[in-house]
Amino acid sequence: MNVDFTEKRSEPRRIIDQYHSVEFSLRDCAFTYQFKIWDISSKGICVLVKEDSNLLNYLKVGSVSELKYYTNNVLKPIEYLKTKIRHITKDEEGRFKGLYLVGLSILEPPKP
Repeated sequence: MNVDFTEKRSEPRRIIDQYHSVEFSLRDCAFTYQFKIWDISSKGICVLVKEDSNLLNYLKVGSVSELKYYTNNVLKPIEYLKTKIRHITKDEEGRFKGLYLVGLSILEPPKP
């Protein structure tokens, strides 16, 4: 039996299709934080952080860190990817009222 594993998608795979959560282990921060990845806009992904979370004291827009991503692939369950903080925005009203949306941008392509 000959099985063809050639990529046949008409569009590139989205980040949200590859990863379900991301873990922050930042220098000088005593705790590790894991968040579900949200695909709120077509331009990127974000995580939701409570307004009283200590993590907000360690996040800066424009900073780059290597974050641990949990994949949807059982053969390769985690990946470490260089990631930039694009924005930190408080949702004043709407679905995520009172939470901070932390926009993330993966700077390197995921490894095959």
